[in-house]
Formats: sequence, C-alpha cells, structure tokens
Amino acid sequence: MSSLLLLEDDALLGETVKEFLEEEGFRVEWALDRAGFERFTGEKSFDLYLMDVKLPDGSAFELLKHLKSEFDATPAIFITSLSDGESLREGFLSGCDDYLTKPFNLEELLWRIQAILRRSKGDFRGVKIDAKRLFFPKESRLIIEGEEIVLPLKESKLLELLVESRGRVVGKEEIYDYLWPEEEPSGGALRVYVNALKKYLGEGSISNIRGVGYRFEL
Repeated sequence: MSSLLLLEDDALLGETVKEFLEEEGFRVEWALDRAGFERFTGEKSFDLYLMDVKLPDGSAFELLKHLKSEFDATPAIFITSLSDGESLREGFLSGCDDYLTKPFNLEELLWRIQAILRRSKGDFRGVKIDAKRLFFPKESRLIIEGEEIVLPLKESKLLELLVESRGRVVGKEEIYDYLWPEEEPSGGALRVYVNALKKYLGEGSISNIRGVGYRFEL
C-alpha cells in the first residue's frame, strides 16, 4: 500500500481528497501547513507528496526546494490555483514531477498519482536518514556527507527494515524472518550487523529493547 502526504490548507478540499484516496487504497497523512508537513516528513517516509502551493506559512515551491536540498527524492505533485506560465515554470524548477491546477477532477488526480508511482517503482530512489545520510536500499549504498559506503547485503536489508519501521520496535522474530527467510537465524550475527550499522550511523541510532527487538532512532 502506497503512503501519501497531502499538504492542503483548505479543510474541505483536504478532507475530500484524503477520503477519496483512502477509498482507493492509499494511506494518507494530511497537513494543513508547512510546519505540520515538515513534522510528518521528519517522522516517516512517503511514496509521494501532494502539495498545495500557497500556504499560510510560506510557499510549497520553497518547501520542495528545501526538501530536495536535503536529498529527499520523494516525487511530488503540486495542486494549486496558480495556472500562469511563470508559476508552472517555477513549480517544475523546484523539483515537482507533475502540476495540477484547481479546480480538478479527483479521477484525474488518481491517474496522475498512479502514473508517477509506476515510474518511481523502477527508480533506485534514496531514502533520507538524516541531514547527513542518504540510503539507497536497492543498491545497498549508504552516502554519508558525500562519501559512499557499499553495505553487505544483510546489513543493507536490516537497515532497510529499520528505516521503514521508524517509530516502532521491530521484534527479533520479524527481523529473523526478514534476514533469514529460508535459513536458520543467528542472534550473534544480528548483533554484529547492528553494531556495524551503529559505526556508520552513530551509537544512539539503534536502540536495543532488551528481550524484544530493536528500534531505529534517527
């Protein structure tokens, strides 16, 4: 199930779009302003951003530029009443993947979302861990302040699982099933992988919840 983050300060429109997309099978979080949007992006990763441009606390053009500067590769669609050529140009220069003007048809929005998600599934997209670190799970690459590190496969899979599970404790049995689906799991090897990742991410990046599992803290 794809996860979307909607930025829309019009309460009626925001509720309408959120309900429609949830009925179509998406997980949708909704922010009314830039501050709320940035709180969501700091807590979890999304497959697509839907962004109104004119916000009560700034412009989504500047917001998307800021996200791109921090290695956020999440595709974005602007949804806005700004239909002039200069706004369209600024929107695409800021890094958006599509631009939809209000008023719009909800079915058309759905088609555009589906098209972008189909394209992005084939991408080797980076996942922002924090301001200094970018992770490419499909390539097992970790970029730290411009320096590239190629992770061993199981370390990469463990990091991918932990990053995708931000905000919750991942049980050891879930990790064992993910890393060793057809092999005998190894608690000792798991501890080695966790310690190796901590060397790259910092000692406080992964918490050991004794007897339960691990939680990603970045």
